[in-house]
Amino acid sequence: MIECENLNQEEIIKELCLCNGLSYKMIGQEGPDTSKLEMFFSGYPRIVGLSLFPNLTSLTIVAQDIKDISGLETCLQLKELWIAECCIEGLQTLKNLNDLNLAGNLISSIGQCLDPNEQLEKLNLSGNQICSFKDLTNLTRLRHLKDLCLNDPQYKNNPVCLLCNYSTHVLYHLPCLQRLDTFDVSSKQIKELADTTAMKKIMYYNMRIKTVQRHLNEDLEKLNDRKCKLQQLPEERIKLFSFVKKNLEREFAELKGSGKGHSDRSNNNKVTELEKSKNCETVTEQLSLQQKILTKLNAVNERVKFWNKKLDDRIEAIYHIEVKQKKKSHGLLIPFLLIELETVGNVHFEEGTRSDDWFNSCYELILSRFCAWDFRSYGITGVKVRRVIKVNNRILRLKFEEKYQKFLDNEDMHDSECCRKMMECLFYVFNPEVTVKKKYLLQILEKGFKDSEISKLPLRKEAVILASSLSMCECPRIEFLQQKYKDEKKNSLEHELFRHDSFMGQRNCDCSIRHCKWFVFDHDLVLPEYIIEFEYITVVKDHSLFSSFNNIIPEESKKVSEESVLSQDLKFDDEVIKMDPRIKPRPILTSLDDTTILSLGRTNIYSHIVSLNLHGNSLSKLRDLSKLTGLRKLIISFNEFTCLDDVYHLDNLEYLDASHNHVITLEGFRGLMKLKHLDLSWNQLKNSGDEINVLCKHITSLLTLDIRHNPWQKPATLRLSVIGRLKTLTHLDGLLISEEEATAAMKFIARTKISQLSLLRHSSIKEEKPRILSIWPSAKILTQTSKLGPHSQLSGNWYLKITALNLDGQHLFEITNLEKLENLKWASFSNNNLTKMEGLESCVNLEELTLDGNCITKIEGISKLTKLTRLSMNNNLLTGLEKHTFDNMLHLHSLSLENNRITSLSGLQKAFTLIELYINKNYIPLNQEIYSLKGLCNLVILDMYGNIIVWNQENYRLFVIFHLPELKALDGISIEPPETECAKDLFGGRLTSDMIAERQGHSNFTQMQELNWTSSSIRTVDLIPVDQFRNLCNVNLQNNNLSSFSGLIYLPNVKVLCLNYNHIESIMPRLKPQTHLTSRQLLYQKVPSSGYGQQGTSKINKINRDTMNNENLPPIMHSLEVLHLGYNGICNLNQLQLNRLKNLKFLFLQGNKISHVEGLDNLVALQELVVDHNRIRAFNDSAFAKPSSLLTLHLEENRLQELSKLQPLVKLEKLFLGYNKIQDIAELEKLDGIPSLRELTVYGNPICRKMLHRHVLIFKLPNLQMLDEIPVNSDDKAKAEIYFSELQAKKNSCIPVTNFPTEGGSFGQVKASPIKITNVILPGGFSHYAGPDFTLTPEVEDKKNKNAGILTNSPQSIHAEIAFRQLREINLSASLLSRQNMAPPTTQMFQSNQDEERIPGSHFPRSNRM
Repeated sequence: MIECENLNQEEIIKELCLCNGLSYKMIGQEGPDTSKLEMFFSGYPRIVGLSLFPNLTSLTIVAQDIKDISGLETCLQLKELWIAECCIEGLQTLKNLNDLNLAGNLISSIGQCLDPNEQLEKLNLSGNQICSFKDLTNLTRLRHLKDLCLNDPQYKNNPVCLLCNYSTHVLYHLPCLQRLDTFDVSSKQIKELADTTAMKKIMYYNMRIKTVQRHLNEDLEKLNDRKCKLQQLPEERIKLFSFVKKNLEREFAELKGSGKGHSDRSNNNKVTELEKSKNCETVTEQLSLQQKILTKLNAVNERVKFWNKKLDDRIEAIYHIEVKQKKKSHGLLIPFLLIELETVGNVHFEEGTRSDDWFNSCYELILSRFCAWDFRSYGITGVKVRRVIKVNNRILRLKFEEKYQKFLDNEDMHDSECCRKMMECLFYVFNPEVTVKKKYLLQILEKGFKDSEISKLPLRKEAVILASSLSMCECPRIEFLQQKYKDEKKNSLEHELFRHDSFMGQRNCDCSIRHCKWFVFDHDLVLPEYIIEFEYITVVKDHSLFSSFNNIIPEESKKVSEESVLSQDLKFDDEVIKMDPRIKPRPILTSLDDTTILSLGRTNIYSHIVSLNLHGNSLSKLRDLSKLTGLRKLIISFNEFTCLDDVYHLDNLEYLDASHNHVITLEGFRGLMKLKHLDLSWNQLKNSGDEINVLCKHITSLLTLDIRHNPWQKPATLRLSVIGRLKTLTHLDGLLISEEEATAAMKFIARTKISQLSLLRHSSIKEEKPRILSIWPSAKILTQTSKLGPHSQLSGNWYLKITALNLDGQHLFEITNLEKLENLKWASFSNNNLTKMEGLESCVNLEELTLDGNCITKIEGISKLTKLTRLSMNNNLLTGLEKHTFDNMLHLHSLSLENNRITSLSGLQKAFTLIELYINKNYIPLNQEIYSLKGLCNLVILDMYGNIIVWNQENYRLFVIFHLPELKALDGISIEPPETECAKDLFGGRLTSDMIAERQGHSNFTQMQELNWTSSSIRTVDLIPVDQFRNLCNVNLQNNNLSSFSGLIYLPNVKVLCLNYNHIESIMPRLKPQTHLTSRQLLYQKVPSSGYGQQGTSKINKINRDTMNNENLPPIMHSLEVLHLGYNGICNLNQLQLNRLKNLKFLFLQGNKISHVEGLDNLVALQELVVDHNRIRAFNDSAFAKPSSLLTLHLEENRLQELSKLQPLVKLEKLFLGYNKIQDIAELEKLDGIPSLRELTVYGNPICRKMLHRHVLIFKLPNLQMLDEIPVNSDDKAKAEIYFSELQAKKNSCIPVTNFPTEGGSFGQVKASPIKITNVILPGGFSHYAGPDFTLTPEVEDKKNKNAGILTNSPQSIHAEIAFRQLREINLSASLLSRQNMAPPTTQMFQSNQDEERIPGSHFPRSNRM
């Protein structure tokens, strides 16, 4: 190998030719033909001789001693450059390069060295020292880069490859990459995943930064509120003295006028000497009075100056100091979050709380490293820790651990305890003579300590200085600051950092022995880990807005305030006010008429009135002032004016004092061309732009203007704006306008208009949105990184190239001259004076628009901006969102409307693409506004903090989470799964007024008469206020999850209530479960046929029925007439408390599990009861114990076998008994005790298998009109009577009996020999019920009665009659049998229905009849 030091250029070229098979002697001829050169392992010290190869396209240099790249200037055709395993730290420009391999070097920073290599397609930087994500973003300028390798398996990886989200970061910033670290990344899914991840990161940190800004604004608002409270007393005193002053001025002017009149009369020759003498005395008294008035005026002016000084020099000054401190305290939080975003979380800052162990450790560390003796000379007695922030820097920690491990390996230390003792928490010592800038501190936290960042002191050139105590860090800084302030001779408020008394004594601690300093030369061994913000506790308390000034105006009472530190000043005020002369109060004018005007003007002619003083009245209007053509001075201070539209066309008016009113606008203020002095102080003017426009247009000669103490929207630039536009002014707010100020104002006004120069200065022509992890507007980023500039070479259509425009803080009053910017994509107009969204109509390609910090009151003029993806209008004066504003914005993803006056969200109903919505600090009041967002299925971030709804709505957060289930973050806080579950439990199934309003589109419930809300999983009803639902008559809540009537009981006029298919257990919610019952007893209570819990349960059930006696409960729902409770799984009617529904007329209970009819005895108005498809076997004594007005009773599909206890239903007209288990005809005969019965159904019962039951029922129930849904006509009744008469006669003649029946009685037993019937033909299918051997034997009568029901002891039995007729061979007539078989469908259905078990709810009975 050749020694590098001894090589000259000729020898290097020879070596190069030898390695590549070239002849050194023929290099002149072979060189231009050579396109590829290689050099391996030969100690090549530098690049020389490449000018001999002008057509070189490929150069490979491996394992050489090259320190820098040079000598490639002549290789213009070079496309491939490999420089591997060399000691390279910098790169120079290589154009036309498309393949560059710099693997295995010591490159630690990329910077901008590759920017000119725009054609670069392949780049290998593996095995270097690149450790920063930010450094990798420099590669985004290589637009053609397709193959990047930072972690080649043949080399070591870069430190940056060990960081979290490394691949995501690279793929997001380099979307054109096809291969990364030898892997194929060309898949569209991979790119989309990287973009989605980056977008989520940006959204998350945007939300967190907004939360930090919100907290800062809240603190500033609190400061402002305290300032306003502190200003109340000074302002009240100023108003008081201003009122007294104007009274004195009016009195003085009147005395002066009257004195002039007396002087004129004294000069008259006709006046007698006596009159002259009296006039002289009067003049002398008036002069004395005038002198007293002047003296008092001077005293009043002094007090006004004193209180103004209190406002400006004390309260305002301290307020600004406090604001500055608050902003400084929050100043690092946003940069911390930005660093987190830019490093994709590899640098993370965590603010500690008392619950964190590391916070407590840091807290104790600060206290333990503080020695009061070291600080006693500065008047410091202690420290108070305000905040501790933990720094988790993965980049620096990896370096630290690597260096630390190497150190341990060199020291050959393996004891973990010794290793731990070698690490200690120390304080970084800043240079006391250098102000610590935020940028420097952030650089330390992100990149660590670097040589270039250390102070220039000799010991600090190479070392990082650390200390073990606070005194060694802070005492030099405190001494330097004290000396600095002392040298600058600041005033008493600021000149001493600490004021104290000197303390003498002897040190009684040994802290100084443990004080040490460390000088660390290897910066990687210093790891910044904690930032601790603390304040000193001093002997002398500082005067802050929250300390001493809190006692100026305590909130309890004025009496306390008079005893405060300003009590002496208040006494001075009283003395001044009580000075002579004391002006008597005058009558208060509430209106102005001609007589009053002439009286005040002391003349009878309007044109002679020159001055009119209306001070101190209650006037709100001025009538017919245009008649005062000679008026020059008008004073209307301390009145009730809200506008000045009555002050117009006073051509000679020169002075107008309208101070201390409630003027909110100058609109209508016109025709005052000679006005020179105008006082508008102490009013309610806000919009500076509009008010100044009025003054410019209608007042052209104004010299003095006072607009102090108005709530102006942009007070910071108000003075320059007024001076620049009202060019005739000489005094503003009592101060003389200097020439320098006038010049600055003119420049300021010139910048408030969009000109060609301003467009060039604040625009960019980059066509692509910057791929950068930042939350700032794209317009701001682009104009900072690639600004067009005022000296750019312009072409004819230069304005068409502009894509980004950033005009923040230019004090614009309107947006103009953008008509030609058709390709503008990103625009920002924040912190201006805009009042309207005008001038953007032609910018149809806008994607991002920022209008923060203006005075805009309405979103308009953006209907054509259909490509908008982001719109930000924070800190404006928006009062609402127009209904169709966002309908056409199909790409709008982010909308920020913070700190406005918006009261409704209805305008966002069709903003379906929204992902982020920031609308905190507005005036949104009602829950139902949330329903306007329910259709926004893509919304994942919502911030509504600071709205009225947040404070008024109980469980507001859970309410929003429930109704917007797609949300991931609310009000800056992530939504956790437990919160989602809690929201479902709390709000799931609640029917509220807001839900109804959402469906209806309005909240006018007073006109509602019907409510239909089925199949919505409703569990509770909460309709508030109930009075608004007073006209609701029909409610249908079928197929929900209600277990009680819930809030329905409070609806006053509901007549029809449908609650089928719910889980109703009671009208009122059950308070406690029956925990005293065993599980078996509970099961038996629900399902008596279960067989469990029968022992002892009868007594328990009896007690429960007694306790559930609802007779003493107050009635509810007085208007309810129709109630549907079908298919609710009801077992116990007593628990329902239906007796409380006193006016109920129709009750439907079909499809339940009812086994006993009870708890209905108090429903005296009940007309129809439906209990079809239940489990009723029989009726107990209390079922229908009381006389009832029941007209219709449905009992179909139950288990009835007997019909006892129905006799009290004396008014019953319709009875439906189909599909039960009635076997004995005698049970049906019991119905003859209900004379009013008109309709009866019995089909589907076992009795229907037996023949002739229809004739029996028609005969026994003479009033029956409908049987089994077949009308009963006269023929049926006649045939029934004939049949029974014939039957009775034949029985009496053929069969001897021992006992004859009486009327209503029964036959005795038939005594006859057994009869065997071998062949009987029964028409109409009756043979189905009789077997081949049909034997009737009197001895087995009872058995047959029980088993088959063939023969009973009733003479009216149909089966007995059949037997008798067969014995006598009497054929039944065809007409009779056909009539009996008119219900064959029911007879045929019964068998299948009897065998097939019916499931509740699986099929429905016929429709309920009413």
